[in-house]
Amino acid sequence: MTYTQPPPLTDEEIESFLKQAKVARFCSMNGDGTVHAVPVWFLFEDGKVTVLTPVASRKARNVRRNGNVTLLVDISEGGVWPRGVIIYGEAEIEHATDEEGVSYCAKYMPMERAEGYARGLMKLTRWVKMVVKPRRMASFDYTKDEVYKTAIGE
Repeated sequence: MTYTQPPPLTDEEIESFLKQAKVARFCSMNGDGTVHAVPVWFLFEDGKVTVLTPVASRKARNVRRNGNVTLLVDISEGGVWPRGVIIYGEAEIEHATDEEGVSYCAKYMPMERAEGYARGLMKLTRWVKMVVKPRRMASFDYTKDEVYKTAIGE
């Protein structure tokens, strides 16, 4: 027997998962061909992923040069049951407003804190939003995988 891939999430599970998950790994291409991978906060709305970042960040510079990106969003339940979504897409850079910064931060903290937090960050430097339009998504859910569970003795 050859084991290759755990069962995927359903479309509804992917939508719910991406709205609840807190951190993604944002992967873009450096000028020398290596991959720049960093953890980021993100929003998933209307089938797109939005990431706010300083205008001069490496990820923004990479996206300006090459908009092809990959995001990995995963969580592990109990340390052994990973679930996740891999998003392959095209990122475009747009101006970020203070109000967008507040709504972005509100996913991660109460609104009264998000307002001060976001406005403080927006004063430090100019920010942009990178909007990722997925071309393709892959998912995995080890909680559904009986072969995996048997192999680890669960």
